[in-house]
This record gives sequence, C-alpha cells and structure tokens, in this order.
Amino acid sequence: MKLEKISGNEHGWWFICGQNSVWLPNNRVPHGYAHDFQLLGYQAQCIGQWHGELAWLVHKPQEKDMYNVRSLLEHGDEIFGLAGKAVQLAEFYRSHRFCGYCGHEMQWSEREWACLCPQCRERYYTQIAPCIIVVIRKDDSLLLAQHNRHRGGIYTALAGFVEVGENLENAVKREVMEESHIEIQNLRYVSSQPWPFPHSLMMGYMADYKDGEIGVDHSELIDAQWFRFDKLPMKLPIPGTIARRLIEDTVILCRDSEFNLKNE
Repeated sequence: MKLEKISGNEHGWWFICGQNSVWLPNNRVPHGYAHDFQLLGYQAQCIGQWHGELAWLVHKPQEKDMYNVRSLLEHGDEIFGLAGKAVQLAEFYRSHRFCGYCGHEMQWSEREWACLCPQCRERYYTQIAPCIIVVIRKDDSLLLAQHNRHRGGIYTALAGFVEVGENLENAVKREVMEESHIEIQNLRYVSSQPWPFPHSLMMGYMADYKDGEIGVDHSELIDAQWFRFDKLPMKLPIPGTIARRLIEDTVILCRDSEFNLKNE
C-alpha cells in the first residue's frame, strides 16, 4: 500500500491506469522491468501478486492502448480481479484528492486502502456498490432482457443496485418486479464477481417464476422475453461473466428436467 518512487529496476506486472481504463499493449498486461515501460520517476503501489511476481499500480494514462477491464475476462478471474482492483483504486485516489469535509488536500494511507485528511483527520475508504443479478426459470424457459445500457443487442439477466436499508433478497425481488412485473420464488444464491464499472460487486442468483405477465420497464429495458433453453438468443454475455454462468447453470437445470420427464 505504500507509495514508492520508481527507480527503474522494479520488476513485475504493471497495471498502468487512468480514466477507468488500463494500459494493455498487445491486449496483455505489461510484464518486465519498470524502465522497459518508461516509468522511471513515477510513483507505484504494490497491489498483490500474480504468478509469483509483484503486481504494481501506476497512475499514468497512455495515449493509446487504454482498454476497458472487460478485455481481460478471457484471461481468467485472477488477472481480471487484479486489473479491476487497480482501476478502482486509481479512480478512488483520483476522486479523493481533497477532503469532502474541510477541503484540505488528502494523503494516501500507507497501511490500508484509504485516504487521510491531515487537517480534520477524516478517513475515507474505498467504496463498493452492491448489485444483484438474477436469471429466472419458468418450466423450460429463461427470462432474459436487453438493457438500455448494453450495446449490440445482447440479451442477459436482470440486474440492479441494492438500495439503502435493503437486503439482497428483497433487492432481487424488487428489481425483477420493477423491470419485468414478474413475481419470483425459490431464490438461490449462486456466486459473486467483482465488477469494476466503476466499483460494483455483483451477487448472482437463480430464481423460479411464481406469477405475472411480462411488462417491460422501458426506462431500464429495451425488451424482455421468455426463451426456451435450447433456443436462446444469438448474442449472450461473454464467457467469464457471472451473467453467462447464471444462464448456463439454468440451461443445465432445464435440460436435466426435460431429460427426467422423458424417462419417467
């Protein structure tokens, strides 16, 4: 967590971040000595390790080859998680240059991921916004939707942010009702995934249909439909995302149920 001025001889993986993006020349995280990437004199923080070598965060936006962290999903959870951590920390430090209480310039803590005000002694920690995401099953079909914020016609799971004073289960039920007018039951937690866009934590659920007809909230969704498990849309979330895992897990349940019915 301590800031270190780069001498040029430091070695490891370099997460060079700026504007919610990470530098990925040749679609890879730079690896080698600091002087290989013209980092002499910049400040860096060690944020972890990967393959037994140190991972460094450097605040230095590049003129080209700056990419969204999604580019690293195909390389595995560990490197995606480190890149997401780097981007989120870079954005946290950028947005906390001055104290929100007294306006004094902040200092970075050397013991934890936090910013400290030397004037009023206020302490700011990194913030994470909890989100829920859910795939709903109705017999042999899945409820999938096109979101306004997504491009390219992708159909995916319903999702949304947890509100103040709300637990995760109620957040799932509320989001589903608000966006699709569907009532659900048999809610089951599956897994979670850090989602640095810019600082979320996605918590994934599966649920069963209980009641209601689809009514699309067009302020959030373009479309929502029931899709039979073997006739899903062509465009789905990319592998590695929690949305894709929830869809694939639900497809397995539908397929198993159909197989069991045929063999009863």
